[in-house]
Amino acid sequence: MSIRNLNHLFAPASVAVLGASDRAGSVGATVWNNLVAGGFRGPLWPVNRRHARVGGQQAWRSVADLPAVPELAVICTPAATVPGLIRELGAAGCRAVIVISAGLDAPATEGDPGRSLRQAMLDAARPWLLRILGPNCVGLLVPGIGLNASFAPAAALPGRLAFVAQSGALVTAVLDWAAVRRIGFSCFVSLGDGSDIDFGDLLDWLAGDAGTDAILLYAESVRQARKFMSAARGAARAKPTLIVKSGRGADAARAAFSHTGALAGSDLVYDAAIRRAGMLRVYTTAELFDAVATLARTRPPRGERLAILTNGGGPGVMATDALLDEGGVPARLAPDTVARLDEGLPPLWSHGNPVDIVGDAPAERYRHALSALLDAPEVDGVLLIHAPTAIVSSSEIAAAVLPLINGSRRPVLCCWLGGPSVAGARHLCIEAGVPVFDTPEEAVKGFQQLVDYRRNSEVLVQAPGPGGLTVPDRDAARSQVEALLAGGAREIGETDTKRLLAAYGILVVPTESVADRDAALAAARRIGFPVALKIQSPDLAHKTEVGGVVLDLDDEDALSAALDAMLLRVAGLRPQARLAGFTVQAMARRPQALELIVGITTDPVFGPVVLFGHGGIAVEVTADQAVGLPPLNRVLAADLVKRTRVARLLAGYRNLPPADLDALCDVLVRVGQMAADLPELVELDINPLLADAGGVVALDARMRLEPVPPGRDGHARLAILPYPEHLERQVTSSIGPLTIRPIRPEDAAAHVDFFKALSPEDVHMRMFGMMRELSPQQLARFTQIDYAREMALIATRAGPAGSETLGVARVVFDPDDLRGEFAVTVRSDLQGCGLGLILLSSLLDYCDARGVPLLEGLALPENTRMHRLAAGLGFALEGAADGMVRMRRPREHGHPSPSPREHPLSENVGADSRCPTLHRRP
Repeated sequence: MSIRNLNHLFAPASVAVLGASDRAGSVGATVWNNLVAGGFRGPLWPVNRRHARVGGQQAWRSVADLPAVPELAVICTPAATVPGLIRELGAAGCRAVIVISAGLDAPATEGDPGRSLRQAMLDAARPWLLRILGPNCVGLLVPGIGLNASFAPAAALPGRLAFVAQSGALVTAVLDWAAVRRIGFSCFVSLGDGSDIDFGDLLDWLAGDAGTDAILLYAESVRQARKFMSAARGAARAKPTLIVKSGRGADAARAAFSHTGALAGSDLVYDAAIRRAGMLRVYTTAELFDAVATLARTRPPRGERLAILTNGGGPGVMATDALLDEGGVPARLAPDTVARLDEGLPPLWSHGNPVDIVGDAPAERYRHALSALLDAPEVDGVLLIHAPTAIVSSSEIAAAVLPLINGSRRPVLCCWLGGPSVAGARHLCIEAGVPVFDTPEEAVKGFQQLVDYRRNSEVLVQAPGPGGLTVPDRDAARSQVEALLAGGAREIGETDTKRLLAAYGILVVPTESVADRDAALAAARRIGFPVALKIQSPDLAHKTEVGGVVLDLDDEDALSAALDAMLLRVAGLRPQARLAGFTVQAMARRPQALELIVGITTDPVFGPVVLFGHGGIAVEVTADQAVGLPPLNRVLAADLVKRTRVARLLAGYRNLPPADLDALCDVLVRVGQMAADLPELVELDINPLLADAGGVVALDARMRLEPVPPGRDGHARLAILPYPEHLERQVTSSIGPLTIRPIRPEDAAAHVDFFKALSPEDVHMRMFGMMRELSPQQLARFTQIDYAREMALIATRAGPAGSETLGVARVVFDPDDLRGEFAVTVRSDLQGCGLGLILLSSLLDYCDARGVPLLEGLALPENTRMHRLAAGLGFALEGAADGMVRMRRPREHGHPSPSPREHPLSENVGADSRCPTLHRRP
């Protein structure tokens, strides 16, 4: 990912248009006229090799003839000319170009289809680090500086929303739509083909843009999943990030081999990625802007219980129906709330939710009812619906309730039904920043968007418990996979798959593969009756379809008879099927258990995904699945379960106790580990996985393996980097043996204790201010890091209550991986023990191995201990403009490695309050 030179794109001092023209209707003419009309204050230079003037202004024949190097160039010339123009611009010193031209998929050289014009363009830009927006795009608008470098038919109003879209047609439509509604933008970007600048780059830039309050995306596809996920997670932590993902059809990475491959469609995977990033997904452009207005104008609800206040029964029922259709939760009014409402409402009011206060309701009745609902602890939000009457003006009602709405800690959404008669009420609410909707259904969707955004945000900051799973036997699993592949196996049956599951600590029923009747009888004696018998064949994807599964065989006679009958059925139904013997397994008699499915499939964009849902032989019919991106922790696993309908059954019903959800979540975490650890594992089915109050057990399983191409990183296919276990190491210190390792989400509780153990002075040294405790958001930022763009190494040791954190060394990299900002913190009571030196040295080793050219940190002037620690490890100290001390260390400097005892001072709290949220621009 990279934001290099994007400042020249979004804030250029000068602009040249290559292919500017006076020919009416041409792209060059439209772009030039838009630029001139936009009011851009810097120089504008038309380039046209045939005409001396364009639009009445002097034109230049070539880039070399321009009076100065343009900071931004817009190319509107034929595709074949683009690579050469890029080369000229780069050599001249231009660092940002918008390529409007289309058709760059054509061969760069006639008769040589191996290299396209697109690749030639990128090759020409690379030596100069020249950034390209497009090709085949509408262009870019930055209304705040009057920049309209596009051929859009309408300009954009200035505002604080950033809009990025792949579709050129949508760009022009949304611009027109937004102009009517007076919606303004900080920037409006047509991504086009995204050959260089893509979603990841723009998300990184916009996340740090002080002029942007929210980011809106329209995406048709994502090409670089890890880059996208890393940037999206960072942006969503900084500001509301919303996305419309088109192309929601079921066509996806289907695989006939497994249920999982057939069920995990591409849209389901995109939905999982969007949730994991903390973004909010909406489904229409109107919903996109409604959601922004709602998020910007209301506080997030504490929960999902909505109370509906109305002066008409019909609109209230419509809103309730819409809420239930959206999966929402109507608030159940408590007796105290009903009693309070009774005090100011007529006897005929509805006495429930919706709160129908009758059609003749005056303003005071609205005020009383709304006040009661906003004070009710069982209400998380209120939808106020008003149908106009001749008895009281809508504006009077709005004026009465607005002080309550503005002073409330709960969100209130308004639906003023009608036209001119409610225009005054609408205007009052809009001016007061209260979300207004045309219909009850739209208002309900607005509230549900708030709920969804809160859920996604909560998942981002929830910390899993400190209790970890046992370490899987990765060596055994790796040996088994390599042996299977060496033997030519690809589609792996039940016995070998269960052996792999067992290596990861997943409980399986005892199962043996056998070749014939005698071996089956012998296996059954070893396992113990009753048993189940299953056919094995590479040609039978689903054994039950041919009667290839027989259960509850109580003795040898029953087993022998079942085997004969099974062979006859298979021979009759699938005579061409190749038989590979049978499996015999212990019967798991758990009558209250639910049949679930857990699996792995490989998405062509986001790599391996974990699927969970209602299993059994009717798994496709029930269509109750959710997917998540590995790696998973227990919080993410629990969220995955909650997104299915079967979760309600797992919670227990009637006389059935709840299933062991902790054990189920552990299985999901384990399967996520398998997806991360074993790049050869492209598909896995555990179906059924039985779950009840006694735990979970895998009854049947199969998998598919594919060799990893030589030289390919095993983690390359993962959209999210897993915990880098290889960085763990044991060290000896003056306070005993320590573990130095990367931080992980499960360290949250220990990190809170670590922060509490810091003295106020040390907190001031680290945070450049006073802070008594970490908020959930801050704790998540410190412990749930993105290993692709930051690293936090902690020193831990075993304590009385478990592992305790003693110190942290943290570095956050810019999106270009050219610079890292570091910080070091050591527990106050352990300073002077050499921990600072150990941690910072370990961090330097990591940064050197990563190849980061420059490390920097900031410390307070009085933090002399930090100054000396940094200087002893090769950092140069210099004064910063804000009075701080800047510590800088270029990579080529190298760093000494003195022992802790030799170093004059080996720890302190310090360095850069901005870490771990790196500010890239003022």
